[in-house]
Parts: sequence; structure tokens; C-alpha cells
Amino acid sequence: MTAALTDRAALMRQRDRAAAAPALFLHDAAIDEVHDRLSMVNKPFTAPGIVTGWPEPWRAAFPDAVVVADDDTLALTPGAHDLVIHALSLHWANDPVGQLIQSRRALRPDGLFLGIMPGGTTLHQLRASLAQAEAEVTGGLSPRVAPTGEVRDLGGLLQRAGMTLPVVDSAPLTASYADMRALMHDLRAMGEGNAMQTRPRHFARRAVFERASQIYTEHFTGPDGRIEATYDLIFLTGWSPDASQPQPLRPGSARTRLADALNTDETPLPD
Repeated sequence: MTAALTDRAALMRQRDRAAAAPALFLHDAAIDEVHDRLSMVNKPFTAPGIVTGWPEPWRAAFPDAVVVADDDTLALTPGAHDLVIHALSLHWANDPVGQLIQSRRALRPDGLFLGIMPGGTTLHQLRASLAQAEAEVTGGLSPRVAPTGEVRDLGGLLQRAGMTLPVVDSAPLTASYADMRALMHDLRAMGEGNAMQTRPRHFARRAVFERASQIYTEHFTGPDGRIEATYDLIFLTGWSPDASQPQPLRPGSARTRLADALNTDETPLPD
């Protein structure tokens, strides 16, 4: 059995602490992007389901949706939804493919799945600064920022989950902060602190964070004198299978040569 990536109990504690004064600007940005993408789909959605660790902004944006927690077993009824949105929590899933499979099973035929998660270059500045500082101060490295998925790899997860017509793309955002302390305060207010199972269970030396803040300021300060942090929102789009969807042709079934379509000469390859 694969070891769990996320300490769910620690993640829940972080969300509970953050709930008093949450920083949800990433959810607001994701909601705007989701509305834009749905407006370009030539199909109405009347039975949406949403999976998220932060239900309030999503319930306000989609008042008719069934909103469920991002538990290991999703409380979605099979075949009940024509749209499932997995909203900014898939990166904490210990079994992301399992989450996608459960989402697909909750969809009606030809239903749309739309997942949003931070990935790619998210917080690469913080990751690099902490790694360099810890190596300099302690001579070692500890897992302090959760790993992120790459666009080129995430499309394969959709296919493994049985989705059709998979598309993965990204929408990078940049936020600015007075210093690294302000950034880490924002991460705590998002409920996005270090909840990895392999995280250090002791307090890091103050010198590590002081040196990391220096490195961050030296290398990642914007023209306004504030440090920059990247949030790379990854969007995963797929459909539940249906006979009405476009199907790939059988190899060798083409009736027109590509050379004729391109109005060019065909050059045979040597045997």
C-alpha cells in the first residue's frame, strides 16, 4: 500500500484555525474562471455537485449545487449530477485518481467534470528559498512545501479515471507581499500550511526562516519592492462517457490521403 501523502487530521486542524478569518482569494479567482468556462459550454447544467474543503464561497456562487466535503469517500450520489466541480482540494487527496473516479461515477452520461487545483509552479519562490536556506543553515532538507502536479502528467489521471475528452490547462496568478512572513501568514489563513505526513514534527530553527526570507527578498522581489508569489491554478476538464461523444476512428479506416488534404506530394520512407 502506498504511504499517505497528507495528514488529514492536521489538514482539518489547519482549516479549523483558518476559518475564523479565512483568506479565500484563490477560491474567488477560481470561481470567476469556472463561470467563464461554463459560459462557453453549449449545454445547460441543472444538477451540479461540488467537492471542496471550503464550502462557503462555492455555495454562494452555486446556490443550487450539492456541496460535499473532500473526504476520502465522497458523499455524492452515483449518476445524480450533470456537473461535478472538484474545487481546490484535489492536491491534498491521498488518492487523487480515486477522487476522480468517484466524481465520474457521480456524473450522468455526458456529464462534465471540472477540477481546480494548485500545481505547476505554485509557490516555487518559497520552495526554492526554504530549500536553499535549510541546506545552508542545517546541511539538510525537510519537506516543507507540498509537491505539485504538472500539466503534462495530470491529463493521464483523467484518462485513468475513465474520463473522455480530457483537457488540462493552467491559469497562473501572481500575488505580492511585504515579506515572506506575510506570505506564510496568508497561507495559514488559507488553511494551506504544511500538512504532509512526512513534515518535520519539531519547530524549525529561526535562522532557517530568517535566511529564507533574505533569499526570497534577494531573488523574487518585484518592481514595487514587494516579494512575489506564484499560484498556478490547474484546470482539469473531462466528460463521463456517452455514445453521443466524438469517437476516434479505427486505424487504417481513412478514405483520404493526408498528402491530398494538404495538397502536397507524398514522400515514401525507405524500407
